[in-house]
Amino acid sequence: MAKSIRVLIADDSSVTRRIVSESLSREADLEIVGAAQDGEEAIAFFKAQKPDVVLLDVDMPTVNGIEALKAIRKLNDSVPVIMFSTLTVRGGEATLDALAAGATDYAAKPTGVGHLDKAMSYLKQEVVPKVRMWGSRYKLRLEKGAGIAPPERVQPSRAANASRGTSSFTVTAPKAPPAATMPPRRRSGPVNCLAIGASTGGPNALAELIGRLPRDLEVPVLIVQHMPPVFTQLLAERLDRGSRLTVKEAFDGAVVRPGEAWVAPGDFHMVVTRQGTETLLRTNQQAAENSCRPAVDVLFRSVADVYGASSLAVVLTGMGRDGTIGCQALSKCGAGILVQDEASSVVWGMPRSVYEAGLAESVLNINDLAAAITTRIRGANSMPAAFAAR
Repeated sequence: MAKSIRVLIADDSSVTRRIVSESLSREADLEIVGAAQDGEEAIAFFKAQKPDVVLLDVDMPTVNGIEALKAIRKLNDSVPVIMFSTLTVRGGEATLDALAAGATDYAAKPTGVGHLDKAMSYLKQEVVPKVRMWGSRYKLRLEKGAGIAPPERVQPSRAANASRGTSSFTVTAPKAPPAATMPPRRRSGPVNCLAIGASTGGPNALAELIGRLPRDLEVPVLIVQHMPPVFTQLLAERLDRGSRLTVKEAFDGAVVRPGEAWVAPGDFHMVVTRQGTETLLRTNQQAAENSCRPAVDVLFRSVADVYGASSLAVVLTGMGRDGTIGCQALSKCGAGILVQDEASSVVWGMPRSVYEAGLAESVLNINDLAAAITTRIRGANSMPAAFAAR
């Protein structure tokens, strides 16, 4: 098997095709096997070349990116397909549609492609690593006799929520961490805040999780999803349409209330602060953490400071370690911490890091997280005050 990762590019812009092809070709381990100008040509190239990764433009003539994606998925349901889109409302909507239709990941197109050096630098930092990571994973699985296994399919949110809102749930138990690093026993008491962190694969996981939460959840929900500006607003709108909760993109000074969910805006960190009797959201553009802004660690640390033991954190699918340091702060003050399992994660990076640090109380399938969260919140918040204080 060839050592290089074979990449198919599809974009209707000849300038973009040239710049992307040149950028990827500079990498010794990447090989361009096709540069299609529309979706129809991309499908033909895919059949002929059988690439390891597809970098697919969202908006193309004849056959658009989503239609091409669906055709590719019929031919191969595991090859990594990275959607390549502009940072616009139209591009963001199409990207979220593509992720829901089976795209593996997405990357934003460089702005100002007329500035070659700037565009090439962006591609090397932001796009090449994704192509390399997904291509390497796919080739490794092929060498072992299997493609990249897609995450477990989930059931429709509303029907599942109605029938499973308070049902039992399944805990996936990987090898336990050393006893010395096991999380401390969580103090009994009410839950006043639910904080969620996600990255790669997060939009679909969030849609599933938020869509199953009940209207009367009784606590605010704070969400960090690694996404650029515009995309986070569109994500919040989609979550709002598919949820019983009210979901909005956060803004500086927003008042935090039970039954509302807030998504951190792209390129801004989000934190909670106390001001008198109110809890407010604050956004800032301080330095990125874990190469991310917004960062899960930033939100989680502020939740630990404001809510302490009365908070519950959830870490969903995502690449890297963002959220681990924040979970350390939450664990120290007695907060609850749940993580998504490997089987239902697109990338078991962030949840795995929290688990291997000995900070997670439970490792749960995405199908079961909402029931576990609801049970925890309703159970803790319905305890008599005298018992809860123990």
